[in-house]
Amino acid sequence: MILKVYTNLLLLFVANSVWTRTVRQVYDDLDPEHWSHYTSECPQECFCPPSFPNALYCDNKGLKEIPAIPARIWYLYLQNNLIETLSEKPFVNATHLRWINLNKNKITNNGIESGVLSKLKRLLYLFLEDNELEEVPAPLPVGLEQLRLARNKISRIPEGVFSNLENLTMLDLHQNSLLDSALQSDTFQGLNNLMQLNIAKNSLKKMPLSIPANTLQLFLDNNSIEVIPENYFSAIPKVTFLRLNYNKLSDDGIPPNGFNVSSILDLQLSHNQLTKIPPINAHLEHLHLDHNKIKSVNGTQICPVSIALEEDYGYYGNIPRLRYLRLDGNEIQPPIPLDIMICFRLLQAVVI
Repeated sequence: MILKVYTNLLLLFVANSVWTRTVRQVYDDLDPEHWSHYTSECPQECFCPPSFPNALYCDNKGLKEIPAIPARIWYLYLQNNLIETLSEKPFVNATHLRWINLNKNKITNNGIESGVLSKLKRLLYLFLEDNELEEVPAPLPVGLEQLRLARNKISRIPEGVFSNLENLTMLDLHQNSLLDSALQSDTFQGLNNLMQLNIAKNSLKKMPLSIPANTLQLFLDNNSIEVIPENYFSAIPKVTFLRLNYNKLSDDGIPPNGFNVSSILDLQLSHNQLTKIPPINAHLEHLHLDHNKIKSVNGTQICPVSIALEEDYGYYGNIPRLRYLRLDGNEIQPPIPLDIMICFRLLQAVVI
């Protein structure tokens, strides 16, 4: 099970290198005689490397408009410009686009022509970080795999905007202006293959509703969340990495077994208001509890299995898998209690 999870994560994070290898195969076989043709149809504002014929580099050019995109282009780099609008005209011939980077421009929702994005049928990666968007743009290409909208001004998510995005694996909405009211029970409906959801640095006070069931990574840092609902994680049984740093969680806001979830391998609760370590599962490998209000640690109490039973099971039994424990920034005084080491035999690092 753990091997399967790590395999999925590896596929998610090396996507870019896979695409690079695929394109490399295309241009390695390219006849140099054709290079002049590619150069001649290259927009004068941009750079078309002969060795990378499927890519168009128009980044850092001070552009206010998108130039006409040649039909051969798969990868389009337009970041760090002054672009305010997305219209259909530049993309008329660009029917093979897989990747568009429009980070750090001045694009607003009013500047996006109706339907322009959804007409890019083969688009897989859309980067619109650091723009002026106030809501998630719609409609979106149905084949999209990654959507990055960090550091905008998004406070609204149109109804049904994600309903047809069955292939989306990553949705990044961090550092926007989302309130609890923006996340309804059906907001993420349709994201059946989502693996990473990042809603950090928003204005949430509650855990978001109806997270897609296949989510592996859930990032909620830097919000104002106070309570974890009872059985919240039973609806996302595959969640592996959970980040809740910089929130307002207290002991009373966590159910007795709120984080005792076998799928969670990495749990981050730094910079909250906890006075004790919440119950954890034996499968947990990394636990971050720094900068809370914890005064003492009792290894016997927090051990997810009985130490006596642990002796009976031996090394290959159900011993706790915790390898990293961070407790600095609390009120705990060294040395590390011996019963911590007895319980968590696989510990490789303890920060106190």
